Amino acid sequence: MKYPDIIDELYDIGAIKFGSFKFKDGATSPFSLDLRLIISYPKLLTKIAAALWQKISFQPIDRICGVPYTASSLATCISMMHDIPMILKRKENKDHGTKQWIEGFYNPGDRCLIIEDIVTSGNSILETIEPLQHAGLNIASIVIVIDREQGGLMAIEKQGFHVLPLMTVTDLWERLRFTGKLSQIDIDKAKKFVEHHQVEF
Repeated sequence: MKYPDIIDELYDIGAIKFGSFKFKDGATSPFSLDLRLIISYPKLLTKIAAALWQKISFQPIDRICGVPYTASSLATCISMMHDIPMILKRKENKDHGTKQWIEGFYNPGDRCLIIEDIVTSGNSILETIEPLQHAGLNIASIVIVIDREQGGLMAIEKQGFHVLPLMTVTDLWERLRFTGKLSQIDIDKAKKFVEHHQVEF
């Protein structure tokens, strides 16, 4: 079972919830994943960052970039733990000053690690990659905390990038059922939602 302690802690802080949650596209999901909460739990944040680093520690990395905004805290944590410089891809371009998309120092050709918290459609990662590549950076690897298994990971890999997820929603269901925090009925609802809300690409 993958990272049972992390899953338990995410559930305990309310980052994993079950009920009825309406998305901005109008869809109603039986579960919610909100990793923005981890910024208030330093030990858990550090634990997740360490687990992500284990996935890619064998690769040479020159720069780290977290997809704004949630993954920026994970990128900062890894940067400080392993003394690897960060860069920041702005969510909105500045209309003053240098008007640049990327903050921080880098060299063209630098190998950049992309970090994301949750992948659904994969759009946020692809939108982060585009200006980085335009600036001459090479995408060395992409690591994510949770894959919602709705096709986003495949959409990214179709563009030629390899994505390493820490865990999937299936891993969450299995652990929470094992600990008695989730019923089979809840799991079936969650699986049905995921199956019926796949990314088209």
